[in-house]
Amino acid sequence: MLRSSVPHERHRVLILTADIGFGHRRAADAIAAALTERYGRDCAVEIANPLQDERVPGWLRNSQADYDRIVREAPDLYRRSYEASDLRVASRIVESASALILLDVMRDLLRRRRVDVVIVTYGLFQAAVRLATGGRKHYVPMVTVVTDMAGVHRLWFYPKVDLCIAPTTRVAALAQQEGVPAERIRIVGIPVHPDFLREVRPPAALRAELGLLPDRPVLLAVGSKRVSGLEAALRALNHSGLPLQVVAVAGGDDDLYRRLQETQWHVPVRVLNYVERMAPLLHAADCVLAKAGGLMAAESLACGKPLILIDVLPGQEVGNAEYCVAGGAAERAADALGALEIVHHWLAEGGMLLRQRAEAALRLGRPRAAYEVAELVWGLVGRASD
Repeated sequence: MLRSSVPHERHRVLILTADIGFGHRRAADAIAAALTERYGRDCAVEIANPLQDERVPGWLRNSQADYDRIVREAPDLYRRSYEASDLRVASRIVESASALILLDVMRDLLRRRRVDVVIVTYGLFQAAVRLATGGRKHYVPMVTVVTDMAGVHRLWFYPKVDLCIAPTTRVAALAQQEGVPAERIRIVGIPVHPDFLREVRPPAALRAELGLLPDRPVLLAVGSKRVSGLEAALRALNHSGLPLQVVAVAGGDDDLYRRLQETQWHVPVRVLNYVERMAPLLHAADCVLAKAGGLMAAESLACGKPLILIDVLPGQEVGNAEYCVAGGAAERAADALGALEIVHHWLAEGGMLLRQRAEAALRLGRPRAAYEVAELVWGLVGRASD
């Protein structure tokens, strides 16, 4: 039998993200992995960051690199800027200005490929995408995936989106308030990489692989250049005498990694720098010490791991913290002593409170969210028509 020489035409999905923090990119990677797994024969997925284009003004392009420094060195300035830009009039001005600034970049991204669906994991891009696709014969549906859990910026909500993927009922309500039609909103959760669902090895096997003891609770501490207070909390735990072991991840902060390596540890520890695959670490752990980033929280909840929130940035992370705490899956630590108190309480009475927090985390977790997003996106492919 002769095989057809006509190549199999695949639908093209373009995911637009930004590298401001880790979360937007990790959500994009998760969706891409789910789409490829489910529809790989019929689907070609590409991830792009429009802010990396040299035509983008330097102040906007460099905002990605400046983000780490600003949130750490000038948190009050970051908070005031966030709050000012979240006012309705200000947010619409930012939205319109960014659409014009990014228009040529968006047009080129879409012109070089026959895109069937655009997915946005960074809210600033929505108006520019719709402006770039307006008037084209080939209609391009747009899906926005919100990557924070409760108090999110108005720029996430664009009435002309085809689907707004909300992580919670709170975000869905905010989307409606900002003019997104209810029938275009889906409550799915924040997409986490399919690896978190695929990792089914028992914790004992994962701990053995990491060189950890089988019979001590594991605290996974996740830092980065944006996290303050983590070292102080680890010092307190290191000298606490609690029956504990630690996996400390520096998150690409080389200075933090060096200091953690040089620490004289009194508890069993594994120190790592940047980690590509978090799934084995989270599944091996009993609890997580971290900041209140949307993806870090979502990944922890997807694995049923409760959070000790040592750092909460003003703005969107306040909502993440409030959501996790209200659901019983996290506690906020004001300082190192607060983190020590929380761990002590969680481990007391045979770890009864730790188990309760873990059960709450499982209830809140949405490990299949990336697959649900993939299915919803695939349902829009047929709407891309000439």
